[in-house]
Amino acid sequence: MAVIRGMITARQVRAARALLDWTQDTLAEEALVSLTALKRLEDRRELKVHESTRVQVQRALEKAGIVFIATEGGRGVMLVQRPNATVLS
Repeated sequence: MAVIRGMITARQVRAARALLDWTQDTLAEEALVSLTALKRLEDRRELKVHESTRVQVQRALEKAGIVFIATEGGRGVMLVQRPNATVLS
């Protein structure tokens, strides 16, 4: 399993957002991108977006605990517990 540095996919962004239980508004705010730019990035048609948008979204998701991964079987995401995170039971 390899950690992805570079091009993340629309599916990965949608999956990561679902793992965090974030709305598009929340992710756009955390990534400091417009909601329109985020919607373009998440679009199933893989619309063109500025590379800076893709980078900012990836950084915001990684800061929240998301790891982007790639294997021979494909790409994915996973949520890892951050060291300073509080576990609720």
